[in-house]
Amino acid sequence: MASTEHQENPPSQAGLSTGRRRLRTFRFPVLLVALFGVMVATAGINQLVAPVPVLALPVGVGLAVAALACYRRLCRIVELRPTVPELEKAGRGSQLLRGTLLGSGLFTVLMALIAVFGGWQGVSWGSFGGFLGGAGMMASVAVAEELLFRGVLFRIMEERVGSVIALVVSTLLFGATHLVNVNATLWGALAIALTGGAMTAAAYIATRSLWLPIGLHFAWNFTHAGVFGVMISGSDMPPHGLLNVTLSGPSALTGGAFGPEASLLALLVCLAPTIVLLRRAARTGRIRRRPRRAKLPA
Repeated sequence: MASTEHQENPPSQAGLSTGRRRLRTFRFPVLLVALFGVMVATAGINQLVAPVPVLALPVGVGLAVAALACYRRLCRIVELRPTVPELEKAGRGSQLLRGTLLGSGLFTVLMALIAVFGGWQGVSWGSFGGFLGGAGMMASVAVAEELLFRGVLFRIMEERVGSVIALVVSTLLFGATHLVNVNATLWGALAIALTGGAMTAAAYIATRSLWLPIGLHFAWNFTHAGVFGVMISGSDMPPHGLLNVTLSGPSALTGGAFGPEASLLALLVCLAPTIVLLRRAARTGRIRRRPRRAKLPA
């Protein structure tokens, strides 16, 4: 499973000031704190504009664009990287489209399965304004979270410990952040880790690009809240989507108060694409081994 791709070599630090060299040395905590701040700021601004859909759409899209620009700038200043391959413009549109189709399709399949097993209590028309506003909000959330968890946490950890350990750790941390949500449960956080966290990490490994996981993350969340209008990630209030779907039944089927992401069906729906993406990564040599440390002379 060794990668056939060359990992980025650290840039030469000759001629750099002491401050720049030190910044490069501590790139992981610096980028982690900076992108965590971007994620928190994005969530706060989204909450302010959420009641006004006419603002939520453009503000959300603007936040997504600003987060991408911030990430690129930080990579160049902190890591001294002249290019940012994981945000390469080539293939951006096609990967975003594939991710969007996959994410929306997977969540639609999940909701269809819940309906087949009797989990739909009722359905009614919702709000078109909420549908549009949700698109902007979910775009900014998906971008901010993917930049932090896959762009920083997974990518830099992988350089030091390899793909497998980085996948496990980043996935668990992604789930753990959802423990602060209203109605959060340990199972709900673990379920999100095993579905959204593992699947988007696999999408990054398979493509070595953030565009596919961003599209996948956005579409899953947007179809969840903006289309079906069901509870998302432990929120205490159902979102205003195009539809208002009320779920009822055992938590294993509907996810209970945490939402359908905590259902066992969600695990099954997300397991197949995760395995396919990881198998593709293995076939193309994109799963990286843990680097071997040079032995000290006897």
